[in-house]
Amino acid sequence: MPRGDGTGPAGAGPGTGMGRGRGGTGRGRMGGNRAGAGPSGYCVCPKCGERVPHKVGVPCYEMECPKCGTKMTRE
Repeated sequence: MPRGDGTGPAGAGPGTGMGRGRGGTGRGRMGGNRAGAGPSGYCVCPKCGERVPHKVGVPCYEMECPKCGTKMTRE
């Protein structure tokens, strides 16, 4: 508000922009839908559905499906 009289630029009021609202969920990067997949679980082929146990230190997207060769995804 340039003059302090409440006539600032359009869209600059409360509830606009990236800082809208308070309290939020605080999810942070990657959406926060998981607290971390952890070392257990499975890698799944999106093409044929093959499931293999996840190996610690190897991301599923770097593994190839043993049946069809497609890159795996995390379950």
